[in-house]
Amino acid sequence: MDLRDRIRDIPDFPRPGIVFKDITPLLLDPAAMGEATRALAVYARARDAELVVAAEARGFIFGAAVARELEVGFVPARKPGKLPSPTVSAEYALEYGVDTLELHRDALRDGTRVLVHDDLIATGGTARAVCDLVRQLGGEVVGCAFVVELGFLEGRRRLDGLDVHSLVVYDRE
Repeated sequence: MDLRDRIRDIPDFPRPGIVFKDITPLLLDPAAMGEATRALAVYARARDAELVVAAEARGFIFGAAVARELEVGFVPARKPGKLPSPTVSAEYALEYGVDTLELHRDALRDGTRVLVHDDLIATGGTARAVCDLVRQLGGEVVGCAFVVELGFLEGRRRLDGLDVHSLVVYDRE
């Protein structure tokens, strides 16, 4: 199955000049969603991931499904003020400003082998922030997995040589 056939382009969203890669058609197709989940889980299993940490909000969709497939825990990386217990935080740059993600301080133990997941990697800022959070808590990032990669934005370079796996890569806009 070619997952690329289930990802649509939305021109000029969220602003003019941007082509948004919409995974909604993939989510509407149970076979495609299952295939993507299995493929991400195969990657994570080969790295002996003990936990999946995913970025808010679309990363939660496959992050939780992959954790279930692996029979490991799932940790949400949330925007500030969304988690009820004490947190650690990491800032990251966006094209139009700065944002922050947080994890609960007790989300993982030292040495926990973590798969970092998001639905899409563009410039790598969000994934880098999640990796920083995992490291702050003593976890080991064993890989970073994405459904979609905008390869022409070179987000992999921001991940400091970590192992990166994407199911669908777009090499040009």
